[in-house]
Amino acid sequence: MRIIGPDELIFGVDNIEACAAFLTDYGLTDTGDGTYEALDGTAITIRPRDDGSLPPALPTANMLRRTIWGVEDQATLDAIEAELSKDREVVKADGVLLTKDDADFEIGFQLTRRREINLPAEMINSPGAAPGRGPNVIGANEDAEARPRTLSHIVYFVPDMDVMANFYINRLKFVVTDKFTNTGPFLRPQANNDHHVLFMIQTPPYMQGLEHLAFHMQGPTELMLAGSRMVKKGYESFWGPGRHKFGSNWFWYFNSPLGTHVEYDADMDLHDGDWIHREGPMGPEQAQMFLFENVEKWAPGGPPPGKGGGKGGGKPE
Repeated sequence: MRIIGPDELIFGVDNIEACAAFLTDYGLTDTGDGTYEALDGTAITIRPRDDGSLPPALPTANMLRRTIWGVEDQATLDAIEAELSKDREVVKADGVLLTKDDADFEIGFQLTRRREINLPAEMINSPGAAPGRGPNVIGANEDAEARPRTLSHIVYFVPDMDVMANFYINRLKFVVTDKFTNTGPFLRPQANNDHHVLFMIQTPPYMQGLEHLAFHMQGPTELMLAGSRMVKKGYESFWGPGRHKFGSNWFWYFNSPLGTHVEYDADMDLHDGDWIHREGPMGPEQAQMFLFENVEKWAPGGPPPGKGGGKGGGKPE
């Protein structure tokens, strides 16, 4: 099945204004209807928690109400409808197939909203290799836009990782790329070579929900620039900056008023059918190759640099 990845995440939130400010400061574009887009059109949509158009919430405090997956073509939509209709209700609404997965998350499938983007990669100069940037082309541009390019991946807290994983693997043909033992697998769909678009973490039922979502940035420099701007605006850094081992992606997570962590990521591994998945224990050594601590800017000759990191989960008053 030619599923690409998450196209849109729909939330029912407590504070529309705080969420709108966060998503705009994060770098997404406000389309004017409660939807905030990355450069390729993948998006976050926010509605008031009691909005009647939203599907029922999970019994936990989770604010995510629906994950919509983008697919390549109508044939994939037809195949998904035929497969999932075997044992559950599948409803068509405005071209979107709506149903639930085996962990009771509301999900949908649509012809992808992703627009083709043709943008430069981050370029580096490395001894022994041809220059990535020519003479007089600077690599440190503090005025760069640093905008999210595409919705990268989502991570769920789930009460039964095997039930959840088997649904996406057996029914929707996702592939395991790597796995944390007794925790959960990293999964990619057939139409996307990213190391993962979906990951899950085994937790008690009362924690079920969205653990974090992530958007791809141009590269590590843009990630660091965007994250530093968020800290300056008063948002609280949750984890990072650093670089993961599984997936190799750089990361920087922030607390958000959407009730979930929101991550910048960059430079994720790509895999094809020849890849053989790895497995390791969940823990600090496996979760990241290295981890930095954000501190205030400093110059030689001054007092020792002090710690930074923001002052709260949302934007301060």
